[in-house]
Amino acid sequence: MTIAHAPALFQSASRGVTPPGAERRRHQRVRVQLLGRYMLGDRQEYPCQAIDMSPGGASLVAAVKGITGDRVVCHLDQIGRVEGVIARLTETGFAIQISVPLVRREKLAEQLTWLANRQALGLLDGRRHIRIVPRLGRTTVTTQDVKTMPARLLDVSLSGAALQCDIRPAIGATVSIGNTRGRVVRASAGCLGIEFDALLPIDTFDEHIVL
Repeated sequence: MTIAHAPALFQSASRGVTPPGAERRRHQRVRVQLLGRYMLGDRQEYPCQAIDMSPGGASLVAAVKGITGDRVVCHLDQIGRVEGVIARLTETGFAIQISVPLVRREKLAEQLTWLANRQALGLLDGRRHIRIVPRLGRTTVTTQDVKTMPARLLDVSLSGAALQCDIRPAIGATVSIGNTRGRVVRASAGCLGIEFDALLPIDTFDEHIVL
């Protein structure tokens, strides 16, 4: 199976915002199942699910549709925050034309390429909960012998986290990620997988989470 690369899969990711019709022609969309929430002009938050996406647009299943041209701010699992306007309404929700800075579009292309490759290779995530990539990745790891080291969060779910650090505790060892206790379930050179002792509070679980 051929592995896609961001520049090839999304050749137009850095060419700026395009009209909705042109976006569908110039950007290759990826089929996804990403839960999230969105906010319209009334500043109320509503749940949604993205069912396909490219760096230039996304189709959302959403109960409250708004009207064409409305500004939308979305927070999608594994993607983070994206902004844009409603390009068209659909039977199940609406499609948005994404408008983000160039650097964010390039990052979005990389994220979607990663998702496309995982689907193409049939890779399954054994975790029980959706992962997010926190904006603030800096944290600390404290081991049972009270040794504290800096670390970088790679991703976080309600039940655990993957992080990069210079220590390698034994599998099953108790550690604290910031103030959150857990145990080591995976360990490799420079990376740890942690399962938390208790699920994180759902009301604080977004890309702004700090451990």
